[in-house]
Amino acid sequence: MARMHARKKGKSGSKHPLRTAKPDFVAYDQSEIEELIVKLAKEGNSPSRIGIILRDQYGIPSVKEVTEKKIGYFLKKNKLAPEIPEDLQNLIKKAINLRKHLERNAKDKHNKRGLQLIESKIHRLSKYYRRKGRLAKDWRYEPEKAMLMT
Repeated sequence: MARMHARKKGKSGSKHPLRTAKPDFVAYDQSEIEELIVKLAKEGNSPSRIGIILRDQYGIPSVKEVTEKKIGYFLKKNKLAPEIPEDLQNLIKKAINLRKHLERNAKDKHNKRGLQLIESKIHRLSKYYRRKGRLAKDWRYEPEKAMLMT
């Protein structure tokens, strides 16, 4: 698969091993895992951070393999899901940091182009999330508002 803003194919990513059954070594059942997810979310952890903590500290390799549901499902069920999806939020933070850099370094043409690419990813991703119902239909990315939010 080709990269979004480059003419290169890129390296293939790592893949999870193919499993058909729940791992035998996991000592937690579905309700205990849900309680852990809720506890970690209330502490202010993002969904990806929750997955890392569950893997490293609790020995749960993949929530989906054990419970057949993703972390986001449990967050939505307990009304703890973030307002803006995590991947979109990370892109917005990256764009804000790049805008701050460009305020100090106005002639940095390479990073001006990088900002254009990041913002096009934000627009593409927000269009997808509006279509799927994860964002409000009238949600728009506005850099000035985004700088005030963070």
